[in-house]
Amino acid sequence: MGLTIIGLITATCRIFDAVTDPWIASLSDRCTSRLGRRVPFLRAAALPFAIVTVLVFCTPVNKISGWNTLFLLIMLLLFYLFLTMYCTPFNALIPELGKTQKDRINVSTYISFTFFMGTGIAYLLPNIAKLFEPQLGYVGSLRVTIAIFAAVALAAMLVPAFALKEPEFADITPSNTPGIKSLVKTFKNKDFQTFVKSDILYWIALTIFQTGLPFYITVLMKLDTGMSFVLFALMTVMSLVFYVPVNVLAKKIGKKKLISFAFLFFSAVFLITTFAGYSGFTGITAGIIISVLASVPMAILGILPQAVVADIAQADAITTNENREGMFYAARTFAFKLGQSAAMLLFTALAGIGTNGFGYRVTAVVAAVLCFAGGLVFLRYKEDKVTDIISKG
Repeated sequence: MGLTIIGLITATCRIFDAVTDPWIASLSDRCTSRLGRRVPFLRAAALPFAIVTVLVFCTPVNKISGWNTLFLLIMLLLFYLFLTMYCTPFNALIPELGKTQKDRINVSTYISFTFFMGTGIAYLLPNIAKLFEPQLGYVGSLRVTIAIFAAVALAAMLVPAFALKEPEFADITPSNTPGIKSLVKTFKNKDFQTFVKSDILYWIALTIFQTGLPFYITVLMKLDTGMSFVLFALMTVMSLVFYVPVNVLAKKIGKKKLISFAFLFFSAVFLITTFAGYSGFTGITAGIIISVLASVPMAILGILPQAVVADIAQADAITTNENREGMFYAARTFAFKLGQSAAMLLFTALAGIGTNGFGYRVTAVVAAVLCFAGGLVFLRYKEDKVTDIISKG
């Protein structure tokens, strides 16, 4: 299958994924099931999500064929559909599970922590597949391992789907606002506007940095390709180390101050990256310093933005007397996916500038500027007003 076809499939799936976020959110917000507005979607999506995940790596024809291309496209579209069907209603439960500021910070911390743990386990897939390779061959071993991982994921997804009794802790009154109108109302919320503007800038900057990281390591720091995984793993582990301090500090000084600090700190890390490879800041030393420094804002921005959206959604529900938590999370997802797409275009355009890695240094500078701008925008977020509405409501 050619790279052009894969690129077209990827682009199609990105567009489909962006469109389905607000659609599923609207269906969830307006759901009238006695089980609640979120749980029915978790139950409906879990099994097909696991099955389709396995089928993505299977082909109906054991040779190059247009049928395989069509099959892959359909499976990936279904994959993103069921992913959205599960994740959007699941995230919308955060304001309901966390009735207080402390609870919402805790829930966001747990979700972010388990996301990192799940991602770390997924990285073990090739190693586990090698155990089956002598008996099943390369392709067969991958498919069996993916099926095992999908079964484990299914078991995990079914826990909240059946353990949570949504009517007992959540307001299951359905929204009466249609999809497009609900999305427009969400983006008209002034506090959400401030948040989402800063969030888009952050995701553009972060995606540029993450896309460029292998090149920063190999071209600027002159390290082997294998060090990309090592340094990324170091950054992830160190980020987890800071989860507890972030959780504690957020409850004491508020989310706004920490998030603003994270934006500015990340901006400084991006700027430092531009000097990688210069005298005195080369090789593994530069890699470790950048990875450890980046882990601090990664921890903050991996936890607190979800809690901020929960605050805004709850305050909006109190003000408008209409619960549209799902749409707030979908609107955020929709916005940062646009940011990620823009980042890929930006990185491609900037990376080729000049010679000897100059373009990669430019991408780091641009990421720094965008992240700094995101921090300035977020300073306008009126956290006290939002929390005051919640406390009085």
